[in-house]
Amino acid sequence: MAAEDARFYEHFGVDIKGLMRAAIELVSTGEIQSGGSTITMQVAKNYFLSRDRTFIRKFNEILLALQIERELDKNRIMELYLNKIYLGNRAYGIAAAAQVYYDKPVTELSLAEMAMLAGLPKAPSAYNPLANPERAQIRRNWILGRMRDLQYITNDAYELATNAPLTASFNAPSTEVDADHVAEMARAELVRRFGDAAYTDGYEVKLTVESKKQQEATRALRAGLEAYDQRHGFRGPIGRVDEEQLAPDNLANLMANYPRVAELVPAAVTRVRDEDSEVDLYARQLGESVMAFSTMTWAKRYKTENLTGPEPEKPSDVVAVGDIVYVKPMVVMTPEQPDESGSEKHSDEQQPLDIADIRRVALSQVPEVQGALISLDARTGAIEALAGGYSFSQNKYNRATQARRQPGSTFKPFLYLSALESGMTPATIYNDAPIVFDDSELETTWRPQNSSGQFYGPTRLREALYRSRNLVSVRLLRDLGIQNTIDYLEQLQIPTEDMQKDLSLSLGSGLLTPMDLARGFAVIANGGYDVEPYLISQISDINDETIFEAPDVKLCDENCTEKQENNSDDEKEIRVARRLADERSVYILHSMMRDVIRRGTGRRAQALGRDDISGKTGTTNEQRDTWFGGFNHDVATTVWVGFDQPQPLGRREFGASTALPVWIDYMKVALEGEPPSLMARPNGIVNIRIDPETGRRARPGQEGAMFEIFREEDAPPPLDPQDESSGGSNNGSNDDLSRQIF
Repeated sequence: MAAEDARFYEHFGVDIKGLMRAAIELVSTGEIQSGGSTITMQVAKNYFLSRDRTFIRKFNEILLALQIERELDKNRIMELYLNKIYLGNRAYGIAAAAQVYYDKPVTELSLAEMAMLAGLPKAPSAYNPLANPERAQIRRNWILGRMRDLQYITNDAYELATNAPLTASFNAPSTEVDADHVAEMARAELVRRFGDAAYTDGYEVKLTVESKKQQEATRALRAGLEAYDQRHGFRGPIGRVDEEQLAPDNLANLMANYPRVAELVPAAVTRVRDEDSEVDLYARQLGESVMAFSTMTWAKRYKTENLTGPEPEKPSDVVAVGDIVYVKPMVVMTPEQPDESGSEKHSDEQQPLDIADIRRVALSQVPEVQGALISLDARTGAIEALAGGYSFSQNKYNRATQARRQPGSTFKPFLYLSALESGMTPATIYNDAPIVFDDSELETTWRPQNSSGQFYGPTRLREALYRSRNLVSVRLLRDLGIQNTIDYLEQLQIPTEDMQKDLSLSLGSGLLTPMDLARGFAVIANGGYDVEPYLISQISDINDETIFEAPDVKLCDENCTEKQENNSDDEKEIRVARRLADERSVYILHSMMRDVIRRGTGRRAQALGRDDISGKTGTTNEQRDTWFGGFNHDVATTVWVGFDQPQPLGRREFGASTALPVWIDYMKVALEGEPPSLMARPNGIVNIRIDPETGRRARPGQEGAMFEIFREEDAPPPLDPQDESSGGSNNGSNDDLSRQIF
């Protein structure tokens, strides 16, 4: 009351004297200095009105305040006020603020602490004891002076409180899971549903993410981006300080200008000891620290994305006294606690450090490259994990849902699925040979190439997919037809508004978000059923009553009737996931994409030791976007790596080297302890021995023959007893074979 409304128990909701004083200040100075709102008026505004600074809102505020005073007694109004006001750092109400700033209940606050909190409603940012302690102390002491003048406290109490030190610290519960992009998605959805009430009405929200998977998604993506960044060298210090400013007292203030990013802490180099192969540093969060040269050997000087300087030989080749660099804390190892190898242990997570221990750190830098990871339950669409970038604190942009990038070769499975549904087979032959397009609408002649720059001649579609042969994809799209393929993509619910309407579409030249691609792969993973990704599984109100629950998902084929879709009022809502693709074609595509892992561009994924993994790498022109999308029958996960402003990643960087390692690290945890999950073989699939050179049915006893799977109606025809050669082509037409080759 001393700070906001000393006449609270005297006025009738509106303080005429206060309003007149504010009006006089407005006329004489051009701005309101002391304000004219009573506590009752602030209750009216906080509970019922917007924050707009208009005369209409102020007039409504006055009318509501008068009504509130008629309906409620003063103590009840004060209670409503104290439980609603915003006090900074996500604290709404005095009780919450007492916990956040002092880690104690209101009843245990000292007079100085109470006055500090009482100063926050006027401007929670400007008078925040954590962000601006000097200004907060001035505000606190002014309030204590008001309390003394109003005879709320004695002069002795005033003297003790104004001389009390500032003891505020941030005491909010620590985050259990590193999922800031996920939390922001949930926050935005609640605001969309409930408006500003989402912040104050006490909703409890349960998400679909699994904490263990989410933590690994964040860790794996950060590790992958750091690995790429370090492969391309050290870009140098992020700042410098003069040597005379290296005293800890000076550094503590200077280092406040450099934010911590994820696990990376800014530190100033205070001494370089080449003779000991160590560097001494100071960091606000860690104090004095030591960095061994063994953590700096990666720091070749960055020149371009394709060129670095020589490998450093001593610490002074990397840093100098006064440099400010990012470091990553390591687990402290005292001489009495070595590991079995006698070396110090590393950790990606900060550990509690004993003040007597030396802090060991490793040289790092904040990656400029970015990425995203999305993992979906392939059947329901539930988001099991999502990482939208290196660090939410660094950049709020959610690349998982917002970045529209070229998918490159990760687009090819959709093209091949369209081909399988059009009657082609894994044994269909296409020629991997040069092709030139001279189109008046193109600025130059287009000569698509394979990433290797080589051509391999007649190739079965199965091999063309797992070896990611670009020329085969171009010819395949030409035969399927561009518009027919676009129509099929729309059938799969894949966004086509940013798809190229030319043959470059076959190489993934359109634009999709990582979420779009993950959803498309989930459709393939679950056998061809529609997928709607969702994040919120349940919302409860302050009375613990469920007000929203995500519907169960029912996979539904063509014989699903409207009666089955409708539920009685007492049953949980069901979302019907309709079939989008022929299950036999999807089953065959699973087999082809498993070969990407067994013998193709995704061979690194064999490290998981699983036979139920299918996937596809992707790399766009000049290595600007790199991808890996992979799945088993239960889980579909997609990873993207690239720069926010598209630029080459480097000529030796591909989806297999940037995105796939992240995918492997994540899936190792996501699939841990899970049994193999393969799509069940549908009816109408046949196995036939074929000649791998022609794709035709093999003759009995033919050497080198291999089994292939087909839809019954697309199987190679039986052998002609009069034909000395192998059996006919896939559809019995030599003309078609010639067309595919040429």
